[in-house]
Amino acid sequence: MVTIRPSESVSKTNPEIKIAFRWTYIVLPVVFLFLSLIFIAFFYRLLPSDVAYHFQGNSPDKWLSRGAFITWLFLPQFFFTLLSFVLVRVVLLGARYWPSADTPLNKLLPVMGNMVALPQVILLFAMLDFLIYNTYQIKLIPLWLVTLIVMILGGIVLAVFFVRTISQFRRQHNKSLQE
Repeated sequence: MVTIRPSESVSKTNPEIKIAFRWTYIVLPVVFLFLSLIFIAFFYRLLPSDVAYHFQGNSPDKWLSRGAFITWLFLPQFFFTLLSFVLVRVVLLGARYWPSADTPLNKLLPVMGNMVALPQVILLFAMLDFLIYNTYQIKLIPLWLVTLIVMILGGIVLAVFFVRTISQFRRQHNKSLQE
């Protein structure tokens, strides 16, 4: 039988100490949701009754009604924002069982919640491209290029963040071992 002496340090969990929800954990998905609402509100009156959404080369070959088009543009933004919120809330539910000391979760929560913004940026650009084409017949840069740029920049930012976080916690761990 193993007994723990009072002199030994034990990391206890306290379900009463919780990490509080902060809007900064999901700020980017919320911002992109509101930007999509602003774009929709601005362009809605300018759109024709039938909106082109599919293109063969540079000419449209499929159309939707204006209401259905706007709904299909907005729903993914809403669901990504909701996904971000639910993800952060679920992690926070489990976080009360972590040790009450400073945890990596404090640094990871904003990244986890805001990571959903990567596909939202791409959807927002696609929305803007469709809206501008249907109102002014101007095509922006290709969507695949925007997707590539967003994914590369997002990967670089995430890699830098994780390398910095891992090295910071290694230093803290080594420092605590030396004491």
